[in-house]
Amino acid sequence: MPEAFIPKRPVVTAHQKMPEAFVEAEAMSAYFKERGMEAPYGSIYDEDLRKRIRHGEFDMLIVAGGDGSVLRAGHLCAPGGVPILGVNLGRIGFLIQVERQEWREYFDKLFNGEAWIESRMMLHVEHIRAGEILGSWNALNEVVVARGQLLRPVRLTASVDGRQLISYLTDGLIASTPTGSTAYALAAGGPILPPELRNILLVPIAPHLSVDRAIVLSEGANVSISNRGENAVLSVDGQPPITLLEEDHVDVCAADVTTRFVRFGDPGYFYRNLTAHMNENSLGFSR
Repeated sequence: MPEAFIPKRPVVTAHQKMPEAFVEAEAMSAYFKERGMEAPYGSIYDEDLRKRIRHGEFDMLIVAGGDGSVLRAGHLCAPGGVPILGVNLGRIGFLIQVERQEWREYFDKLFNGEAWIESRMMLHVEHIRAGEILGSWNALNEVVVARGQLLRPVRLTASVDGRQLISYLTDGLIASTPTGSTAYALAAGGPILPPELRNILLVPIAPHLSVDRAIVLSEGANVSISNRGENAVLSVDGQPPITLLEEDHVDVCAADVTTRFVRFGDPGYFYRNLTAHMNENSLGFSR
């Protein structure tokens, strides 16, 4: 088993538009105070709190919300290596191991030394036009280059390590981490990758007379997605789209930072969590 993790300086955050999340966050803060440990709480968007997190005041961030809140926490915490413990108040929670009604049980396990740290690969993304970097980001789930408001498919070329791999006429192309393989990439028909891998997954979205299979690239590969027409946009981890011009390209590689999660039990939790969500979803449609 991995080395046990017990925090000393936790902070609790909540989704700002979920009142019930703030109720739980306040209760979590009180839980720590009862055990002689200060744990401030606030919105994941609170800039003062975010500055304190970036400056290294805390050694664990608890986030009450859904997968979207965990993504935001990942972007905030990865540069400083702050581990994240998610408590699911959302609908699905692929990234989260602890459900709302279970957090006290799991917090007890945390203090008993039953938690460990899991590191997950992130992507580093650059938007390049005529040799100039217009923007750069890190992504925990995926990078998507896709058609914009027009219904026409886009023409894209994917190159790996400087060599052209394939051209697509498609609604879009996803470059995903193993974490993102259970998100948009899964909905687009891609395979599920175990979270400990460090491979980039390429998944086309509704390709037209193009290769329609996902491709798992070797560890360490660099990908460049070139826009060969009009009407394309770039989105990183579901953020608002950025317009791409013809011959713009999006370069993707493994980031030099990882998102760290607080986990419980053996590493097989991933498959149990995954099958539970899959079964729950299928039962919901069968009713």
